Parts: sequence; structure tokens; C-alpha cells
Amino acid sequence: MARISQQPPTEPATPSEALNQEALDIIQRGSAGPNFAPAHRSLLGEILDWMLAPLFLLWPMSVAITYVVAQNIANVPYDRTLANTLRVLAAQVIVENGETRLDMTPAARRLLRTDEDDSVFWLVQDDRGQILGGDRELPLPALGTPSRPGEVLYRDDTLRDFGIRQAYIWMEPASPGARPVLLTVAETLEKREQLANDIIKGVIIPQFVVLPIAVLLVWFGLSRGIAPLNALQQRLRARRPDDLSPLDENAAPSEIAPLVGAVNDLLARLSATIQAQRRFVADAAHQLKTPLAGLRTQAELALRDATPEEMQFSLRQLVTGSEHATRLVNQLLLLANAENADALPMAEVDLSALAQEQAQHWVPQAMLAGIDLGFEGPDTRVPVLGNALLLAELLNNLIDNALRYTPAGGHVTVRIRDGRSQAVLEVDDTGPGIAPGERERVFDRFYRVLGTGVNGSGLGLAIVREIAQRHQAHVGIIDNPYLDAGATGTCVRLTLARLRPASAYLSGDGGLPDRDYP
Repeated sequence: MARISQQPPTEPATPSEALNQEALDIIQRGSAGPNFAPAHRSLLGEILDWMLAPLFLLWPMSVAITYVVAQNIANVPYDRTLANTLRVLAAQVIVENGETRLDMTPAARRLLRTDEDDSVFWLVQDDRGQILGGDRELPLPALGTPSRPGEVLYRDDTLRDFGIRQAYIWMEPASPGARPVLLTVAETLEKREQLANDIIKGVIIPQFVVLPIAVLLVWFGLSRGIAPLNALQQRLRARRPDDLSPLDENAAPSEIAPLVGAVNDLLARLSATIQAQRRFVADAAHQLKTPLAGLRTQAELALRDATPEEMQFSLRQLVTGSEHATRLVNQLLLLANAENADALPMAEVDLSALAQEQAQHWVPQAMLAGIDLGFEGPDTRVPVLGNALLLAELLNNLIDNALRYTPAGGHVTVRIRDGRSQAVLEVDDTGPGIAPGERERVFDRFYRVLGTGVNGSGLGLAIVREIAQRHQAHVGIIDNPYLDAGATGTCVRLTLARLRPASAYLSGDGGLPDRDYP
């Protein structure tokens, strides 16, 4: 027979402590998500980082693009000036007697170069390389097939270790037989660079003023945007410690509404936990009054001048009373644990093996009471999803109740029935039974059927119902259906959802019985 062994669990934090810590974490972190940012991380700083860091990274790129565009803009007017200079130079080329020569007028010479400006250069030569006039040091394009006559071309080159910009054109004189002539003018790049720098300064310098203002405006806007979070924090800090009422979600922006909803859910769970703790303290104080008073009375009687027989009786009463108080405290603690069992781990449990194991634990006590305790169940596993410790306590309370109310010579049976989608646990007895009108009330705390003459705390079935609810199971009381007509008895039936084995998903039903149990 399979055994289920459990290691003693380490003592966990109380539910109230856990929920209080969770509430503190959510309020401090300002988020309800599963992955939290560090506690001291600034949300405003995070947003500013993601907004401003790309801005400062793109700013150098903007400067570089502005420089390239500025150079292109600066080339346009100066290239146009070079083209006009070429036209003036072309007007100085004449053809006489079939020979091409250059006849520079004083006005043309002043236009091409003045004493105040030595940054303009020019050169005229024919297609054979014969120079007709100009600066012989001026570099020329490679002589080859002339370009289309009249088309102005541009190129960059160097002269005397400084950069120049050249414009050149091939001109064909109108006289028949005249050879093509290459006209070239050039100027240094100083004026162009100066203009480009002026353009860049006109664009970049205002950015040094606009950019800090933009950062301040972004910071101000974000500060105003996260103001509702600060208001929420202030409202939470201003609350009284006992105020667990939900926050107004309508007063929060839609972006932080999920956070407010999570806080409200946490407050509701915390309120339920505190109420359960208060109820536990009230129940414990109320129920322990009687046994403690009895213990004190018996102790006072034992301290008086009494006969040995009277002292022995008082000591026996003390032992009985202490056992009753211990059982009451244990049941109260078990009920409190069952009420706060939401966080307990759920796993696959073999209900048949668990029931058989727990029934065997009660065999010695049943034999002392003269009661026949038996177990009936299938030979196969009956897997359910649950917590083995809680289900074992549920079984122990049902078996304990059945043994208490069954007279000597009676029968108590723990029975497991396996259905296709349900697993049924039954504990039936041959006791006096429970009237139909009281079968719901016996699940209330501290309620006991009068006239039974059986000692108890009235918590056993309340614990059973609490554990059943934690497993989404249904528990009910019916007459014992396995007795002959006219016989009395009670059957407590617990119905749980059955886990289907992997083979069931392959074969359709896994070979399980094709019926469920109500």
C-alpha cells in the first residue's frame, strides 16, 4: 500500500504579515506587476532617461547633417559666380586668321583678379595643351575627349597646398577650323567655408538655448503627469491604520487604474485576513473560558485539605480538562490555517491512498471503542488536485466525528468512489444520525446537536467545510445509504474534481467508469 510521507514544514509567516509586506512593497514601488523596479528607482528619472538620452545622442548627428547641408548650400552661389566668370572669360577668346588667341580687356582683367583679391585663378588653353593665358600652376582636368560644348563642369583640387574649387568649360569658336578651347576658373574655399560656418552657427547656437528650455519643459510636463501618483501616495499615507476601505478608481487616471485596482484587491484580502484573525481571537477567548475555568476549579480543589481519593479525582479532571483545551486550541489553529490556505501549494494527491492511510491511523482508537472501522476503495489511483495535509485533516475530523457518535458495536466506513470526472470521499457510520433540518447548521462554528451526550467543540465539521471550499469541492450530509431500511446512520460525502491521466486524453476517457456520482 502506498504511503504518503510529509516532512514537518517550516513555520511560515502569518498571512497578515505576508499581506502587510506585500502592501508595503506595492505602495513603495508604485507598481503591481510581477517584475518590480528597485525600491529607490525614480520613475521620473527613468522616463527622462529614455526621452532625453536619444535626444542627446541624435544631436551630434544633427550637427553633422547640418554641416553637410550648409556646405552644399554655400556652394550654390559661389558656383554660380564661377559660371558667370567663365562667360566673361569666354568673351575674351577671339579667332584671327584661323588662330585662336586671348584678347583680355582691362575690365576683364580687373574682374578676374584684383590687387585686393588674389583668391581667383584662371587659365585658357587649347585641346593640344597650348596655354593661351592665365595661371600656369592651376591644375587642369585631364585632356581628352572634350565634354559637350557649353556645359559647365565643377571639380575640387589643390593649389599650393590649399583647396580650390574649379569650374571649366570647353568652348568651340564659331570660326571654321578653329580648335576647341578649355576655359578654367578657380577660387579658394575660404569664402565657402566661412559661409558654411555662418550657416551652422545660425542653426546650432539657437539649439544651445532651445535644448535646455526643452529639457525643462519636458521635466515640468512629466512632473505634472506623475502628480496623480504622488497624490495617491499622500492619500495612502494620510489614512488611519485601521482604514482598509478601497480607493476611488474613478479619481485616478486610466494609466494607473490597474495599480489602484491591485491595491484595492490587496486591501480586500488584508481586511479579510484581519477579520479572520479577530474572529479567531474572539472564538479562542470565548471557547477557552470554560475549560480554563474548570482547570482552575479542579486545581483549587486539589490544593484544599482533601482525601487522597478526592485529590486523585481532581487530578484526573485536570488531565481531562487539559486534553479538552489542547484539542480545542488545535482545532482553532487548524480552522485558522484552513481559512488562510489560499497560498498553500496544490499538487496531485492519490485520494484513495491518502484515505486508506488515515483510516489505518484510527484503527487502534476504534478497537478501544468497540467499533468496526473499515475502508473501501478502488485498487487504482484516484488522482485529485489538492493539499495533502489539509485533506488528511479533513479525513481525520470526519473519522473522529464518526467514532464519537457511533455506539460500541457499530460500524464506520471510509469509502472512495472513482468516477470519470469526479472523485467521491464518503465517511458513513451507524450512529444516531442527524435530522435533515440540522444538516446545514452542523457546519457552523461551535454548533452542536443537543441531546447527544458527546463531548466536542463544534469545530470539526466547520473545519471540513472550510477545507472543502479551499479545494472547490462540495460537502454534504445524507442518510447512510448502505444500511438496511429502518436503521439509522449518517454519511458525509465530499465530491472533488478528478484529475484525468495522460492516457485519458489519448483514448478519450482513459478507461474510467462512464458515470459520475452526485
